[in-house]
Amino acid sequence: MEDYADTAPAEGSALSGAAHSSWGLIRRVGLGTREPANWVQLFKFGVVGATGYLVNLVVFAALVEGLDVHHIPAAVGAFVVAVTNNFLLNRHWTFDARGGHAGEQAWRFFAVAIVGLGINLIALAILVDVIGLPELAGQALAVAIAMPANFLGNKLWTFGR
Repeated sequence: MEDYADTAPAEGSALSGAAHSSWGLIRRVGLGTREPANWVQLFKFGVVGATGYLVNLVVFAALVEGLDVHHIPAAVGAFVVAVTNNFLLNRHWTFDARGGHAGEQAWRFFAVAIVGLGINLIALAILVDVIGLPELAGQALAVAIAMPANFLGNKLWTFGR
């Protein structure tokens, strides 16, 4: 994706600082939606996310049901295993970023995942506790709500493409 920061409002205008950066990002994302390769990456990212979701549930069930681990540490353990799975698949398949430094990509991926988890938990709380959706339906929607932030964070920051 090309750098479209030069299309943002000029420095010193009413939009500066964070607003200036936000405009550049919004413009870059908007122009990026015109590239078919970005839609292919988004599809691959969704496939990887689905496998991560399954890995998360299998590990969670194994820890809770098989090893009698409390559900909170089991959820954290399942999250770590799923994030590791997703990092490896996204690095090698979705973004083909094997040329980058794996350690730097890993900590960035994890940071984006934590932000995505935060978005997911906030959305889940609103959907279940405020709106009254069933938990599973709320989680399904919350994951979908968090996905764009995860994708953009990893495309633009973690893997830099």
